[in-house]
Amino acid sequence: MSPLDLVFGILAVALLLALVRFIAGPTLPDRVVALDTMAMIAIGIISTFAIARDSPDVLDVGVLLAFITFLGTVAFALYIEKRVR
Repeated sequence: MSPLDLVFGILAVALLLALVRFIAGPTLPDRVVALDTMAMIAIGIISTFAIARDSPDVLDVGVLLAFITFLGTVAFALYIEKRVR
């Protein structure tokens, strides 16, 4: 068993726990934070995959996912700000 297998296992468990929080989250902000966490874990999985396959081109997918996740978080923050007023 390689260390990368251990990393994949830990990331899989973390993704499962974040999914549980996403489903059980009582409020919308809880669900958004859980979704953001799942996206960051997915970026970790993509990065680990790039290391395991010695393929740095795959990292572009992780950067793109991070950018889309950031935009989604900003959009949600703006939505909450306008809803509160």
